[in-house]
Amino acid sequence: MFRQTLSSARVFARSFRPQPIQRTAFLSLRGYATRKYTPEHEWVSVDANGVGTVGITEYAAKALGDVVFVEIPEVGTPVLQKEQLSAVESVKAASDVYAPLSGEVIEVNQELESEPSLINSSPFEKGWIAKIKLTKKEELDGLLDEAAYAEHVKE
Repeated sequence: MFRQTLSSARVFARSFRPQPIQRTAFLSLRGYATRKYTPEHEWVSVDANGVGTVGITEYAAKALGDVVFVEIPEVGTPVLQKEQLSAVESVKAASDVYAPLSGEVIEVNQELESEPSLINSSPFEKGWIAKIKLTKKEELDGLLDEAAYAEHVKE
């Protein structure tokens, strides 16, 4: 009986072992790469077709507090890097969201109109704001990688 109990305990304990964090890689114009970030707390991940998905970082979402409204850009809108793309309002503050890259808005996250809190609960997956067809791929080189962004938010 003791052996059976011990065996069951081992199986139970194995199921609660901490699992390593798996970083999601995104296909970019240069192969696999992680997200890129701006010092103003926007992120972008670029696919093989030169389309960048844009949102605000978890750091920014936490700093804002509960998001209650997101101003969504219109499809077809041309945007320039570092110009306003969107705006986010929370119970604490309102903040502009800037385009991390130049291009044209080709898709927006309509779910944010009815559920703006997705920015808080899932800033990198369900809380994205817009997809931009890039016009200046070289702008990617001026953005922060994950390590540089992590260092930036420590300051």
